[in-house]
Amino acid sequence: VQLQASGGGLVQAGNSLRLSCVASGRTLSRSDVAWFRQAPGKEREFLARIMWSTGSTDIADSVKGRFTISKDSAKNTIYLQMNSLKPEDAALYYCAARTQSRVVLTGARYYPYWGQGTQVTVSS
Repeated sequence: VQLQASGGGLVQAGNSLRLSCVASGRTLSRSDVAWFRQAPGKEREFLARIMWSTGSTDIADSVKGRFTISKDSAKNTIYLQMNSLKPEDAALYYCAARTQSRVVLTGARYYPYWGQGTQVTVSS
């Protein structure tokens, strides 16, 4: 599966941004799609996952209440809605995919398919 992330940019603290991830190449019907981010000098951090078949979602505690993940099946697109952005949210944001799992896998190593990343910068 090929993933194309977009929607990053420069935003002021407190504002919102929505990232998109378009999937192509194969069906996502039995897949999980997740969003990660990586700031300079830090490890890649799990943010959210959506199980494509059921639409169920999981959000990391670090962004719970501010970030949500959703999908548009007709467009084969996954979204990450980010509200109340903070300067510490600045990072390169990636979408990733793997075969559907009953447990939430938060390690980047479990995801074999990755988009190219989209940069989010938050000014204070």
